[in-house]
Amino acid sequence: MARFLVISYVTVLLVVTIYGQHSDSSYSIHGDTTSNISDIESRQSGPDLEFRYHDHDEMTRYLRSVSASYPALTALYSIGKSVEGRDLWVMVVSASPYEHMIGKPDVKYVANIHGNEAVGRELLLHLIQYLVTSYETDSYIKWLLDNTRIHLMPSMNPDGFAISKEGQCNTIHGRHNARRYDLNRNFPDFFKANSKQPQPETEAVKEWISKIQFVLSGSLHGGALVASYPFDNTPSARICRSSVSCSVFQSYAHSPSISPDDDVFRHLSLVYSNNHAKMSRGVSCKSNTPSFKNGITNGAAWYPLTGGMQDYNYLWHGCMEITLEISCCKYPPAHELPKYWMDNKQSLIKYLAETHRGAHGFVMDENGNPVERASVKVKGRDVTYHTTKYGEFWRILLPGTYRLDVSAEGYLPQEVEFIVIDSHPTLLNVTLHSAKRIDTGPYYRPVVSRPPPAPAPGFLTSISNSFQNIFSNFFG
Repeated sequence: MARFLVISYVTVLLVVTIYGQHSDSSYSIHGDTTSNISDIESRQSGPDLEFRYHDHDEMTRYLRSVSASYPALTALYSIGKSVEGRDLWVMVVSASPYEHMIGKPDVKYVANIHGNEAVGRELLLHLIQYLVTSYETDSYIKWLLDNTRIHLMPSMNPDGFAISKEGQCNTIHGRHNARRYDLNRNFPDFFKANSKQPQPETEAVKEWISKIQFVLSGSLHGGALVASYPFDNTPSARICRSSVSCSVFQSYAHSPSISPDDDVFRHLSLVYSNNHAKMSRGVSCKSNTPSFKNGITNGAAWYPLTGGMQDYNYLWHGCMEITLEISCCKYPPAHELPKYWMDNKQSLIKYLAETHRGAHGFVMDENGNPVERASVKVKGRDVTYHTTKYGEFWRILLPGTYRLDVSAEGYLPQEVEFIVIDSHPTLLNVTLHSAKRIDTGPYYRPVVSRPPPAPAPGFLTSISNSFQNIFSNFFG
């Protein structure tokens, strides 16, 4: 196998120049504006946004107002509708809001997946406001928006929010969607078959992330103060299966369920926790709830669950997602929202910037054409990522030396050695050569036959003794 070191910045820039800018949106863009998206508008102030809870109609009006006021920085679209017909709005904030920027990553935040966990819903509205009004005056924000497309979904469960009550900290009223399904238990699961009926909200999210290749994601929850990372589930359920009494009296220990990228997930969680005003202290919200060292935890070590969104993002789509529990009270009084915004603002911004850590580049054929759906796997990390239709790939990694296996059907595989440093991402190009038969010579190269890509990595061999915590509803 051919081995070579990293490719220079110049090569990647040439590729970007050749392929230019292309739109990848499969969703219609909404907004009450007829302005040209290249217009430069004043960004010193934006639509008013009070620190209070906004119902669905108010949120919709605000998002449309921002889209109209900042057409060069925002694009509003819906990925579908809830059970009761409410739009699942997403706001893109970027210097290129309407089209994917070749070589630059897409990232996302999703809030309010549990309808009664309302703080994240309002924080994403304030994050939108802060980003668009800071673009001209804050060099860091300008860099972030110039090099990243940020997709923000304030509410994945607008129906649940509609029946939730302000001031209720620990109830489950409004947690589920209108059909009484927990949306964070409704995704396909690698470890156990998920028999829950798929819901419109989760189906919309699955379709969304299948069409846009997100590199990094955060899911905002409430009920605790911690950054939780994969895996949420474990290879086995309980060790005691013989009787009801056995399952009642058996003592179970929650064990970590370690992913191949455990070091990266721990780092990402620490970035959020350490930039948060309180999270890194690891203080428990109540005397009878666990504390978390440095404000982070492995999901299964806290409590295992089946059908979670973060494991699905990682194993099915190569998107590194963590769960952010940002408030001890799930639906605190509105007058406390300014405090939550100040506590989380720096974390929300710095976490998104971590998408520019590690390695990224292009996989091309010998004629310079992008190879779509090429398999990209770091040796020793048995989770496969895939290239976009432009041949792009991203891999968030900590500093070190790595080997990358790149393969695609009909091509000879390549092995690439590269180095990741802390100060900037490694830019890497890989050229794959055709493995088709050469008729003009005495020899030929056989076509490489590979199974279709699947999200099932072959690294899970340990058995964890754990079970589904019946009190998990109270932790977010």
